Amino acid sequence: MNKKEKGEYGYRTYRRQFQLGIVLLAVVAILIQLGARNFTQKTEIKNILTVMAVLTVLPMANVASPLVASWRYKQLDRRFYEACRVFEDRFVLLYELVITSREQIIPVEAAAVHPSGIYLYCPSERLNTAKAKEYLTETLKAERFKLPVQIIREEQAFLKRLGNLKAAAGEDDEIEMTAAANVLKRLSM
Repeated sequence: MNKKEKGEYGYRTYRRQFQLGIVLLAVVAILIQLGARNFTQKTEIKNILTVMAVLTVLPMANVASPLVASWRYKQLDRRFYEACRVFEDRFVLLYELVITSREQIIPVEAAAVHPSGIYLYCPSERLNTAKAKEYLTETLKAERFKLPVQIIREEQAFLKRLGNLKAAAGEDDEIEMTAAANVLKRLSM
């Protein structure tokens, strides 16, 4: 499987498989360490193997916790991705982001970063859009971006919004859009 970067179509599936592989590898290592205890008679060696197994659990938990938190967010529908792709030459488009704040998880199916603002397609019914918008606006403001954030829940409304956006003009717009897109990527798992 090709490596996918944050913001690319297929990233959620790639990341899930990668994290699952690491967790399974850690589980195998823990089982080997605990199983090796049965092949030694020395108490010191048994204790060392037990401590090693316990210490292996810590990095595994660091990988497993975001895996569990993002498990329900599946890969973006291919049809929707194809409908969005036609706009990629006009502005920056990101896909399959899972942005986390202290209060909630913001599953972003697609994000358009444009000089006029940031437009997020988030169809999740659980999402508190007011809190999400406030969090993203404050975070972008802290990064010195004054772009307004708009969260759109309906697919057709998002696609219509993309169709109404003009192509970014100038190198300054390109630099600003790329920098704002990088902020969104950093916020994403």
